Order: sequence, then C-alpha cells, then structure tokens
Amino acid sequence: MRRHARLIRLAQWTVVLFYAGLLLLPTLLPLPDSQARILDNLVLLAQFLFWGIWWPFVLLSIVLFGRLWCGVLCPEGSLSEWASNHGRGLRIPGSLRWGGWPTLGFFLTTLYGQLISVYDYAQAALLILGGSTVAAVIVGLLFGRGKRVWCRYLCPVSGVFALLARLAPMHFQVNEQRWKANDGPRLPLPNCAPLLDIRRLQGASTCHACGRCSGQRGAVQLIARSCNEEILQAPHRPASVWDARLLLFGVIGLAMGAFQWTVSPWFIGLKQFLAQWLVERDWLWPLQDTAPWWLLTHYPQANDSFSWLDGFCIVVYLGASSLLIGGGLLILLRLAARLAGDRTLYWPLALTLTPLGGAGLFLGLSATTVKLLRYEGLLLEWVQPARGLLLAAAMGWCLWLGWRQLKDIALAPRASAWFCLLLGIGLVGHGWWLQFWGWS
Repeated sequence: MRRHARLIRLAQWTVVLFYAGLLLLPTLLPLPDSQARILDNLVLLAQFLFWGIWWPFVLLSIVLFGRLWCGVLCPEGSLSEWASNHGRGLRIPGSLRWGGWPTLGFFLTTLYGQLISVYDYAQAALLILGGSTVAAVIVGLLFGRGKRVWCRYLCPVSGVFALLARLAPMHFQVNEQRWKANDGPRLPLPNCAPLLDIRRLQGASTCHACGRCSGQRGAVQLIARSCNEEILQAPHRPASVWDARLLLFGVIGLAMGAFQWTVSPWFIGLKQFLAQWLVERDWLWPLQDTAPWWLLTHYPQANDSFSWLDGFCIVVYLGASSLLIGGGLLILLRLAARLAGDRTLYWPLALTLTPLGGAGLFLGLSATTVKLLRYEGLLLEWVQPARGLLLAAAMGWCLWLGWRQLKDIALAPRASAWFCLLLGIGLVGHGWWLQFWGWS
C-alpha cells in the first residue's frame, strides 16, 4: 500500500466521481412510476446501488478489514484531506475535539433521515450525504494541513466504524519499544491523516488502515489477529464513555427504532390515538401535510407525504426506542458489573454487545436491498432463514464474549452477571424478531 500510493489515490478519486454521480444524477430525473424497474430506471438503480449495496457492504467491510474503507476509499475522507492540503491550515480548536460529536451526529442524521425518507428519495439523500460532504470539505479547508480533521472528530459514522473495527481479524500492530529504539530502516515520518499517535497506536478502532505507516521504523506491520482480541482487552485500555453511549443508545436502540417504525403496530397505534385526540379538540393543522420536503417527506406526485403528526410520531418513536432499549441495556450492564463486584466492568461488558449492534445495522440496511429486489419479482425465500442465522450467531457471539470478559470472577457472581447480559441480549433479539417475524 505504501509503495503503490498513486494507485490508491486513483481509486479514491474514482470512488469520489462514482459517489457524486449516485448523489447528483437521480435528483435531475423525475420520480419513477410504479412500473419502473432497477435495470431500466436510473433513479431506482442509484437507490439500489447506494442503499442496497454500498452502505450494507461498507459496514461489512469494516468488520472484515477494519477501517480500510475510511483510509482508502471513503469519498468524504479523500475530499477533506485534499481540501486540507489547499486550505488555511488553522489550529484545531478544542471545541472540535469534543468526544461526543460523532455520537451526536449519528443521532441527528439518523433521525433527520427518517423524517425526510432518505432511503427512498434522491433529494433527501443529496441533502444529508451531500451536506455532510460539503461540511467535510469546509472543515478541511479551515483546519489542519493535509489532515482529516472531519474524519477524526466530526464524521457522523466514525464512531460506528470505530466500534465495528474492533471486530476486524487484522490490524496494523505497533511495537512501541522498537519504535523508540529507532532502528533502521529510517523511513521519513508518514503523514497520519487522522491525527493518530502512531507510536502508541493500539487496536483497529481509530486506525484508518491507509498503510502509510506500514514498516515505519520496523515497528508497524499488518497482522492477523483474533476477532475477539480488542473486545477482550478493553479492561486494560482507556475507556470512552461515548463509545458505550453510541453503542447502547444509538447503534442498538435508535437504529432499531429507525428500521422498524414503518412496520410497527405500536407506531400506528400511537398515531391513531393522537389523531383522534386532535380531532376531538378540533386541532386539525397537525394532520396537514404542508411541510416542505426538506423538513418532512413531501412527494404528493408519489402519494407520499408526511403530516406534522407523522413527523412528531417518528421523533417520539425513535426517541422512545433509543431511551427504552438503550436505558434497559444500561441498567442491566450496570447491574451485571455490580454483581461481578467490579463496577469498572460496565464499559468492557458494554463492548461485548458490539457484534449484535453490527448485525442489527446490517439487517436493517439490507432490508432495503431485499425490498428492492422483491419489487423486481425475486422471491428470496432464503432471506428469512439467513436473517435468523445471523441474529442467532451475533447473540451467541455476544454471550461468549461476555462470559470470557467475566472469566476472572468467581462462578456464582460470574453466572449472575452473565445472566443480566443474557437478558439484555434477549431484549435486543426480541426487538429484531418482532420486525422480521412477529409483525410480518
């Protein structure tokens, strides 16, 4: 990767052009009619490539290869670094380094995306993803010199990728003692675009796997490792409270609500109850669909428009999903740590839910893939068993990680703590069962 940097740059700009085409071209075309198909309609083809292929398999690539996507192929990262090379190079303010920005960004973009139907309409995708790209370029133009300040501190999915990369079976390992010894070969210091201290790098969560530091001082090398290694070593590494919050309340809680509200009878019941309450009081304006498309979904030509009540119910449902599921997991994990006799185990136990969080994101995003392919007439009868197998495997993986994380605890408190973890995993599994089987 270090020797063939030019080929990587060529690949990056190819992805940038492809990404721009997927975002821009569909917005210039009319909405597809009911008879349109993926192979004869550019809008549907772009929707399928973007939401059916691109994003689900980007997530999968993070689990398999670490943050290789971030360092080699991500269009926002490439554009932000390019802009930083030609920008003002200002010092990064402390406010930008706040650890909660990726979590807040994930929450806001997820919620806003549901309000404007980002998976279904090209204009909505351009607004959210294009807006994020413009913001990445602006940050690049302002701060750092040849760096990816946006990717390190502000990207709405960087926190998610950092969580999933912990499961990757490979990473760039750094031998700090050899680095300090500074033996040959004495290569020039690489430009670490995400602003990492390479000498002290541990694990794959923050590394963008760009390969620029490979072989540096003979201390950096790409190695294979156990998928469980970084999770099980969590008690011995600095903890980030934002990682746990993002995983429990965002990747698991909020994401589940975002993927399931369209099929949830609870959402329909909430909406009907509030609509009746409003009509009885002659408050009819919340039932109107007068909001612009950039605030709430508004495509009357496709018979798809959200009323103000729809928007309110979506916010309530997603917020309730995040708080109830995330809060429930938080309580159970805190209880597990207390039963184990070590309250600091909360953070390591929370990380053991990473496989289930990743599986949930993949199941939710791939539901768009399945929906679009079924519109094409494909039955895909194998999908439901595959979903069940993936969900069961992720739940089993989490339970095994939890048991291993508690290995130094006496048997009785270990079993009690593990049972709390089992209840939390069962809660999440039940939520996905409702979406794909219980409500279908």
